[in-house]
Amino acid sequence: MVKGLYAAYSGMVNQQNRMDVMTNNMANANTIGYKKEGATSRSFEDVLAYKIKDASEGGRLARYMGVNNPGVKIGEGYTDFSQGSLRATNNTYDMALTDAGFFAIEYTNKSGETSVKYTRDGNFTVNQAGEVVTQDGDFLLDTDGNHIVVDSLAETQIDNMGNVIQNGQTVAQIQVTDFENYDYLEHFGENFYQPVEGAVETEAPAQIYSGYLEMGNTSIVTEMVNMISIQRAYDSNQKIITTIDGTLDIAANQIGKIN
Repeated sequence: MVKGLYAAYSGMVNQQNRMDVMTNNMANANTIGYKKEGATSRSFEDVLAYKIKDASEGGRLARYMGVNNPGVKIGEGYTDFSQGSLRATNNTYDMALTDAGFFAIEYTNKSGETSVKYTRDGNFTVNQAGEVVTQDGDFLLDTDGNHIVVDSLAETQIDNMGNVIQNGQTVAQIQVTDFENYDYLEHFGENFYQPVEGAVETEAPAQIYSGYLEMGNTSIVTEMVNMISIQRAYDSNQKIITTIDGTLDIAANQIGKIN
């Protein structure tokens, strides 16, 4: 294999991955509580250095350079959990978190199995039974892990500590959970996150602002600039492949040709 071709090809694949991540961010720019994602890359030298130190090779034998192909390797994806802007709605059951933390949601899958998921999306409502739920009907949990039930006809106030107050009485306190290391959170879909093995829950510093929603932290302008950069890098790699293909054509069909 011509190493230049592989290097350019791997560059195109990497830029395509970056484009996929970036377009997903743009598609969710108006999604409540959405946290933008990013993609990293690893150079050939980084991959080679890792393989040299890889103890799984056995016999203290370093991998030869020829085993790895030059070029770029798609690295790990990451999520930017920085705070999004707040939008006022004046709806009591719209809630925004102003610091690190997540709402705890009892999620029910299509098989009827329930589990606790976590979200920054505070767009809640009250169902016919008086339970506070997401727009998809999943239940918001209190600090005891129970459904939050309110009198839908009574005036409701929610303070910054998450206390749900009706008729001067606290009927529930909204659960807000944080995690020691967000590397142990994975996307679940429907704007949810779920902890994986090794996740450690901690006390959340976030306060709850009723009547507000946290918008996604994606900047359309920044993503458009990234789109131009990605497109140019992709085109550059494509031109390299075209150039090398032309030189190979000359080498195969013209150089040394017997007339």
